[in-house]
Amino acid sequence: MPSTHAPRRLVIATRESALALWQAEHVRARLCAIHSNALIELLGVTTQGDRVQDRPLASIGGKGLFIKELEYAMNDGRADLAVHSLKDMPMDMPDGFVLAAVTAREDPRDAFVSSRYPALADMPAGAVVGTSSLRREAQVRERYPKLAIAPLRGNVNTRLAKLDAGQYDAMILAAAGLKRLGYADRIRALLEPDDSLPAPGQGALALECRADRPDVIAALAPLACVGTTLATTAERAFSRALSGSCNTPLAAFAEWEEGRLWLRGLVAKREGSDVLRGEQEADVFDVDEAAALGQALADEMLARGAARFIASDA
Repeated sequence: MPSTHAPRRLVIATRESALALWQAEHVRARLCAIHSNALIELLGVTTQGDRVQDRPLASIGGKGLFIKELEYAMNDGRADLAVHSLKDMPMDMPDGFVLAAVTAREDPRDAFVSSRYPALADMPAGAVVGTSSLRREAQVRERYPKLAIAPLRGNVNTRLAKLDAGQYDAMILAAAGLKRLGYADRIRALLEPDDSLPAPGQGALALECRADRPDVIAALAPLACVGTTLATTAERAFSRALSGSCNTPLAAFAEWEEGRLWLRGLVAKREGSDVLRGEQEADVFDVDEAAALGQALADEMLARGAARFIASDA
């Protein structure tokens, strides 16, 4: 039954890219179905990460540049919540804000997109692969050292246009974004986690609000997915423990089924010459246990020398 226990009006802050607007509208539709008496609106915000398109994210402050202006909108009362791709969220929440809900995950895998080649293995030496992610770059370089890697910025539509214009031979993009925008037919191959371990939180949406808004937190609670929440909590705990940043190629992916959580992690040098992998699993039923599993895997990998990646901020 639709719930009436929600503010009479909710404003969702969102970036104005096509993917961000899709995500915000998706959340709005779900909230409207649950809280039928509430007026739920979108507030478009242009962030610093959207304004600066000519430099890699790592060189201008990282993924948090997509978040700050949305938090300003919540702080000054223009918005009640924000919708983010969880993989873009900093590992530590700023004071005064909480992740109120993490929704059910879309496809978490990376996708190979090309008009010329069916797979990475079919690309000749010197062919150019575009990616905005050091994590993806390190894993491609490890397996295919003869390929050329070129930086890639812009929204999904812009990236695909650059591919079609011949600026790249192929790209590695998040499968979730392509599917959400109706571009599943552009995917030539899906990269399994064994070949390209995803980013922490990849494929999941995060709903953020102010910590002093219990009414909003309660209104968002029905959108939370238990399995995705536990999996991404472990992934983010692993990244946090290893000081994961946009300057460190780091991956983490967890799968939760019938109370058992399996977490895989990776840290690497950007050039792919040095890659450290690990995995752990445990019975997990709450977020504290999930976070403990992420910390345990990080501790194990630190004992195996992971600090060399962090110290050099590889």
